[in-house]
Amino acid sequence: MKHALQINNEVVIELTLQRSTVYGCLARIYRKEITADFLPSIRDPQFLGVLSDLGSGLDAAWFQRPEGAVIEDLAIEYARLFLGPDKHISPHESIHHERGDGDWGSFWGASTVDVKKFIEAAGMQYREDYRDLPDHISVELEFMQKITEGERNAWEEEDTAGALYCLNMEKQFLEEHLVKWIPRFCDAITSQAKLPFYREMATITKRFIAFEKENIDAYISEAHRGKRR
Repeated sequence: MKHALQINNEVVIELTLQRSTVYGCLARIYRKEITADFLPSIRDPQFLGVLSDLGSGLDAAWFQRPEGAVIEDLAIEYARLFLGPDKHISPHESIHHERGDGDWGSFWGASTVDVKKFIEAAGMQYREDYRDLPDHISVELEFMQKITEGERNAWEEEDTAGALYCLNMEKQFLEEHLVKWIPRFCDAITSQAKLPFYREMATITKRFIAFEKENIDAYISEAHRGKRR
């Protein structure tokens, strides 16, 4: 993944596509157990290449074992890490986001409400059949996937103002939500995971969010320059 954005539509579109793809893959990984229909996406050399670019040490050979064994091992690990019934790592922002007002550490905290309002203000709605909390990590990552898709579409249409709108929304959501809790959440996974897959996914997630935070202002600045040209 490139570290500098230049106002060249092909470059920008490719970069934004990469970012959106990573957000989407991570959202699916945290949403539920790995299933037989999603396993090929993880085994795909291109996906493993993206992970490698982000510094993953995941051994691709681990996925070459019989499909049933891989899926069963990952399902057990997912349930142990994120579902319980024993002590587990809640994948919800309100549990991990340390707020100055003290309203954190439990479900349906102030962060949950803030995330719900933010997403709905952006013109999106939760599906009627969605039963989890609004601030589940998969929802927040999926939201970023949708916004970066919107940014990519704007670049494709040479709509710099539209791209800037999306970029500013990405920046706000990153700074107000993702960077406030995902690193802590990922550290908990890294310390408790028994299998390399979720440990590496946590490492990659933390690095990717840090990468986004580090580069979002540069993306916005370059877009402003392009708008003035």
